[in-house]
Amino acid sequence: MDLNTLQSWLWKAACSIRGEVDAARYKDYILPLVFYKRLDDVYADELMRVGKELGQDTGTAELFVEADRSLVRFYIPASARWQQVRKQAAGLGERITDTLRTIARENPDLAGVIDRRDFNATEGNQRLLDDNTLARLVNILSEQRLGLSDVQPDLLGRAYEYLIRKFAERGSSAGEFFTPTDVGFLIARILDAQPGESVYDPTSGSGGLLIKTQLRHRQKLAEALSKPVEELRPSDDPQPIRLYGQELQADNVAAAKMNAFIHDMRADVRQGNTLRNPLFLNEDGSLRRFDKLAANPMWNQDFTPDVYENDAYGRFEWGTPPAGTADWGWIQHMYASLEPGGRMAVVLDTGAASRGSGNKGRNAERDIRKQFVDHDAIDAVILLPDNMFFNTSAPGIILVARKADAAHPRPHAGEILLINAGKHFVKG
Repeated sequence: MDLNTLQSWLWKAACSIRGEVDAARYKDYILPLVFYKRLDDVYADELMRVGKELGQDTGTAELFVEADRSLVRFYIPASARWQQVRKQAAGLGERITDTLRTIARENPDLAGVIDRRDFNATEGNQRLLDDNTLARLVNILSEQRLGLSDVQPDLLGRAYEYLIRKFAERGSSAGEFFTPTDVGFLIARILDAQPGESVYDPTSGSGGLLIKTQLRHRQKLAEALSKPVEELRPSDDPQPIRLYGQELQADNVAAAKMNAFIHDMRADVRQGNTLRNPLFLNEDGSLRRFDKLAANPMWNQDFTPDVYENDAYGRFEWGTPPAGTADWGWIQHMYASLEPGGRMAVVLDTGAASRGSGNKGRNAERDIRKQFVDHDAIDAVILLPDNMFFNTSAPGIILVARKADAAHPRPHAGEILLINAGKHFVKG
């Protein structure tokens, strides 16, 4: 399925529930069903693979899988298959809800992920989505097959991006700056995580940046093994990238876990406010450190000074950012979360690199930037093209930093690479 087909299909699905729920909530109903359809189609692919390996038909393979679930990536009971649910007319909302809860029970990694939404929910004694509307949505989602060879591996991320871009609340109040897919893959190539390394995103959203670092690793592994990426098995990767993330919104945490599961990846994503309460800590209570860090924090957030002044982890030693622009608070947290020799690539508003630069007196952001430059922590700053982000025309930058020390010197000490990528792109 190409991107245009995916978007047309999702648009059609969204139109089928138009007027029933608020547009900003379309993704809350469509994404879990897209995920369920993807699981069902991949499970069908798995049964075909098992049957081929055992020299049996798919029906017999399903009996083998019921007896030994280690034969497949995950397990879906026969009663919970998509086509079985699709046959039901009356009570469809209750059936879908129960089915997703059944799949979660059979696959503990999906508990609290696929089973979050109640498709039978009511408001004011009225169903949010009645069974006829649900049946219409299910029939539209049945039009496309989402198996291993049918769609790009970052299907869920692209679907999430499209639904956010088209239907989420506009402006910064939406709290979302979804990282464009190509920017995410550029960051993955810049970081170039090595086998067994840990990658952390303290503002992980739907997990796209974490997923792309692992996809980049798998691409290199497939090339080394001379195998197509889609044919890689977990046993082919003895040292996968280890993924960690923290995210404020519960629905985004669920989407990130769906995203990881759909890619056969393990990601430890936790819910919470990272600046106020970082959840990845060592046994002694100190801040945990990671080899690589990829992030796109919400630009120009407003945090009260006490977040920085009362910090128990020593994250903000280079200064307190001004109210209304937490960018350099985020960067300091990220830098403190790096292992010695670790590298980070962060998407920021262009103003984060320039605000206050002409002031003769004190300026909090400029003074923090100066600390990073004086400590030779900045590898590069990349200016992106305009109009890449769905709810701002600002171009944005990628800031690349490294935690160097005597044992891990910076390859280009004393230098910062500045790249104007504003003309190095193709419109699409």
